[in-house]
Amino acid sequence: MNRRSQPPTPADMQRLALLVEAELIQLREFIAVLDREEALLVAGDSDGLLTLSHEKSDRYRQLQRLHDDRALLLGRLGHRDSDAAMRELCAGLPRVLARWTELLELARTARDRNAINGKLILERMASNQAALSVLLAAADQPQLYDADGQAHPTRGGRMLGSA
Repeated sequence: MNRRSQPPTPADMQRLALLVEAELIQLREFIAVLDREEALLVAGDSDGLLTLSHEKSDRYRQLQRLHDDRALLLGRLGHRDSDAAMRELCAGLPRVLARWTELLELARTARDRNAINGKLILERMASNQAALSVLLAAADQPQLYDADGQAHPTRGGRMLGSA
C-alpha cells in the first residue's frame, strides 16, 4: 500500500535496483559459505568450522545490512517491505523484477541449506555426546595399570574361596 503521494524518483529506483543486485551477490556468496560448511560438517573438521563460522557471521551481517537498507528505502517510498511492494515498484523494470525473483529463490535455497547444516550439527553433537558418555563411563572404572605401567588387579567382585 503506497502512502506516498508522489511516485519514486529515478534515483530511488536506481538505488533500489542496486540494492537488489548487491543483495543477490551477497546471497550467492552466503550460499557458497553454507556449501563449505556442509562439507566441513560431513568431514568432521571442527577447526575448519570454527574459522568458517566467522565468515558466515560476517556474510550474514552484510546481508542483513542490505536488507535493512532496502526496507528503509521502501518505507521512505511509502511501501512495506514485501514481495508485493517490490513487484509493484519494479513492474516497469523487467530486469530488476527478474533479479528480485532470483533473489527470492536464492533466499529459499539459503534457508533450506542452513536447515540441513543445522541438522548435521545436531547429529554431530549427538555423536560427540555419545562418545563423551562412553569416555566418562570408562573413567569411573578402576585403573588396570598405574603410572609406571604395572598391572593392578581390579578390586571388584568376590574373592575366590570366600563365602
